Order: sequence, then structure tokens, then C-alpha cells
Amino acid sequence: MHNVITLNRNKDFNRLYARGKAYVDQSVVVYVLKNRLKKVRIGITTSKKIGNAVKRNRARRLIRESCRKILPEVRLGVDLVFVARKKTTFVKCDAVLKAIYKALKDANLLDISFNQLV
Repeated sequence: MHNVITLNRNKDFNRLYARGKAYVDQSVVVYVLKNRLKKVRIGITTSKKIGNAVKRNRARRLIRESCRKILPEVRLGVDLVFVARKKTTFVKCDAVLKAIYKALKDANLLDISFNQLV
């Protein structure tokens, strides 16, 4: 995952929530907003609504693994925030990957098919 920076400032997350376009699925919500950098910046959030720390960490691991597979194909110059939902902890990694792929495809950030990705 070269050219990828992790978002960790609250200001950046709030900017994406306010100005970004949201793509909602049952297992994950993806916020997308263009930036002026030639890099992809990502952030992952999980709230206490998902469950205890074990469930929240599982949700983050699933999202992180899906990002590892799909981010090399994403166009540069975009900020992404992935928000885990309650169902995220109960689905397999392929379902999360498919949800993220669909959101990024709808945002017109990918040029490959899902079969090429898997």
C-alpha cells in the first residue's frame, strides 16, 4: 500500500463526515472526498455500538485486510473513511471486500472488475 497515509486527526474525520459523499452498505459505510495530495489517505472508525473491544478490533482487522487488497487499485488524491457497522463483526472478509469494492466503484475510483481483484 504505497502512497497511503493514515488519517488520525479528528479535524480530518469531521471534514469527511461533513463534506464527503457517503456510500452505505450493511457491513460498512465509506466516506469519500477528494484531496489535493497525490496520495490516498484512509481512516477506520468503530464505535462502541458495535460491541466490546474484541468485536471492534475484529471489525478493524476485516476492514484493514480489505483495504490492503483494494487500495493499490484506487485512484490517487482521495480521502477515505471506513465506518464499521454492527454486522461487520459477523460477516467474512470477502463480504467486507465486496462492500468496499461496490462503494469505491460507485464513487468512480476503480477501473478493475471484482474478479480481477480476488
